[in-house]
Amino acid sequence: QVQLVESGGGLVQTGSSLRVSCAASGLTFGLYAMGWFRQAPGKEREYVAAISRSGATIDYAESVNGRFTISRDNSRNTVYLQMSGLKPEDTAVYYCAAVRDYSRRYYYMASQYNYWGQGTQVTVSS
Repeated sequence: QVQLVESGGGLVQTGSSLRVSCAASGLTFGLYAMGWFRQAPGKEREYVAAISRSGATIDYAESVNGRFTISRDNSRNTVYLQMSGLKPEDTAVYYCAAVRDYSRRYYYMASQYNYWGQGTQVTVSS
């Protein structure tokens, strides 16, 4: 079955950098667009970034644009989220998600995604 496993979360200070990873199995990774979402305590899950199946098209939420970088390595079945300039408001559980793509695009709505990981906690202290 399809599995998405996030890793790399942790506790960091304001202004630090951190990279979270998501390893996929049970699917043909290169056929799936990928996304990162996050959910803070008491808040709804929100979109962070997305990447098309080839990596050619990328999109970011306004709140992270210029600070976060999404990338993927199709040979390793892995998608990454490099985070820099972290702020306390970035504290959340970060989830990766996958959607079968037929149109070489990215997807920014959680409802569009078929598969989800279990999440990794990122905590930014002030």
